[in-house]
Amino acid sequence: MPTRAEIVDKLSRERARLEERYRALPTEDLIRPCTESQTPGEAPWSAKDHIAHLAMIERAFQGMIRRTLSGEKNPVGLDLKGGSSMAEIMARVHRGNQDNVEEHRHDDLDTLFADLDAARADTLALLDELTDEQLAAPLPGAPWNDGSIGGVLITNAHHAIQHWQWVEEGLAQGETT
Repeated sequence: MPTRAEIVDKLSRERARLEERYRALPTEDLIRPCTESQTPGEAPWSAKDHIAHLAMIERAFQGMIRRTLSGEKNPVGLDLKGGSSMAEIMARVHRGNQDNVEEHRHDDLDTLFADLDAARADTLALLDELTDEQLAAPLPGAPWNDGSIGGVLITNAHHAIQHWQWVEEGLAQGETT
């Protein structure tokens, strides 16, 4: 389980690197398609779309943590016991991701980063509220990192790194992948 200091350090470092990388991209690279949507038949994602997605997921993780702390049994919402298959659950997840991206598709870079900053501020405020025991506690159903609340928090940094890699690969290929 990562420590509180490790979480803050990793989130801070990766957030700064992310903005540096995106701001270095030419405008045409920010807006041209670089990765395929995971929702069949939907528009591919641009580099900017990935920023909108990162903010949405950061808020989703906050919600999962808050639901865990309030005692919900399925805070992640990926429970297969409700009769949905994993394919059906993932289709809903991808649809939600696509809807969010489309909602923010025309936002400029400053607006997207302001939203990401607001999400990060909420994450750091949540981190400040948590005890060390809560940070180490499992988040039921969480497949990220070590499955602890602290592990889910630091996953925001890993998630940004992964998306940057996808953007970079897509832009290098010059086509959607």
